[in-house]
Amino acid sequence: MSKNLVLQGCGTAMVTPFKPDGSVDFEALAALTARQVAAGVDFLVPLGTTGETPALSPEEKVEVFKTVRANAGGLPLMPGVGANNLPGTIANIRLMEPLAPKALLVVVPFYNKPTQQGQYEYFKAVASETSLPVIIYNVPGRTGANMLPDTVIRLAEDVPNIKGIKEASGNYSQVSEILRRAPKDFTVLSGDDDMTFAFMATGAHGVISVASNIAPKEVSAMVHALMKDDIPSARALHHKLFPLFKACFVESNPVPAKAALAQMGLMGATVRLPLSEASATTADIMSKVLDELWN
Repeated sequence: MSKNLVLQGCGTAMVTPFKPDGSVDFEALAALTARQVAAGVDFLVPLGTTGETPALSPEEKVEVFKTVRANAGGLPLMPGVGANNLPGTIANIRLMEPLAPKALLVVVPFYNKPTQQGQYEYFKAVASETSLPVIIYNVPGRTGANMLPDTVIRLAEDVPNIKGIKEASGNYSQVSEILRRAPKDFTVLSGDDDMTFAFMATGAHGVISVASNIAPKEVSAMVHALMKDDIPSARALHHKLFPLFKACFVESNPVPAKAALAQMGLMGATVRLPLSEASATTADIMSKVLDELWN
């Protein structure tokens, strides 16, 4: 792996714990962050999809980031700042910049369904508003708009502080094309746990993981094995973790992950509307997956 990359390795897309009354459980968040550090993850991603960020106020976003930072042991932090309009994204950037993140994660605008040219112009405008490295987040299943490799490469070549992509299209061919053509210092991170093995075996630089909220030691071990080209060890861990990877998405993320963390006694399962807590079926699936993983 290159020392010139902004981020690489195992990053955790942090959940935001809530108390039963719906307020942020900062004590649980601090403990979850410390657990990540102890397990050997490489960086943390608060305020993303998994953190239910659209349901947080600006004040809560700042306090969530500060809590993670205070317990992160110096690990790099990359908060999500994307909205579905330029002023909203800039407002989130202004919230985060004084808190000295390592980079900013910016999702392809959701609901609007921008064209490739619209995506190009939007990310170019976003990057011009900050000196921090920007990591694009492509997740068409959430946004309704896919960013194609040609657009990714245009941005990588034309905009100096666009430094990477979190790729959650689940499209191996698309990621292969990006890896084949991207500048050497452009970070490519898997946004799908179940695709991490394939993507990293092809040259991707790590993952932003949901499952590592639950099993940070194991997911980190798989990623670090891949970083060392230890394919047999990574393959074994991939197969061991695969049921967890799938279970994390049997309902909308982060509902299953929160159910698992609640079963582990690490936090409550509370989510904010419009999400609802895990069904009995999902809770049962997670219980069985956890038993299999560690017993």
